[in-house]
Amino acid sequence: MKQRNEYDDIIDLPHHVSTKRPQMPLGDRAAQFSPFSALSGYDDAVREAGRHTDSKKDLGEEEKEKLDKKLQYLSEKSDEHPSLTVTCFIRDAKKPGGAYAEKSGILKNINECERYLLLTDGTRIPLDDIKDIESVSFRDMF
Repeated sequence: MKQRNEYDDIIDLPHHVSTKRPQMPLGDRAAQFSPFSALSGYDDAVREAGRHTDSKKDLGEEEKEKLDKKLQYLSEKSDEHPSLTVTCFIRDAKKPGGAYAEKSGILKNINECERYLLLTDGTRIPLDDIKDIESVSFRDMF
């Protein structure tokens, strides 16, 4: 014996279809239930504010002397195009500070007037943003 339900009287009725309005396509019906963001861009702003940047560290006198010697040596050997890895500070485009990163490549030249180191792939590294330089060329020297 089937148990009675309060909707038994309407459960078998045909689905109502309006004669005055066309049926909404399924894609549009689904869109009306999609999540809504009242503050568009808010999540991006919160993510950006929470993104960590470092400040540029000043080198000590010993580190400056060592870096100057390495740059002098590389300047003398730039026509040999030594390969090197440079640890440098990269400024953040959106907020104060930045991050330290390593860039590897082959030295093309050092422009002392405009104060940058140029790699053969076109990368320019400002001399003032260099923290350290490693190269097979002077591993025994330092």
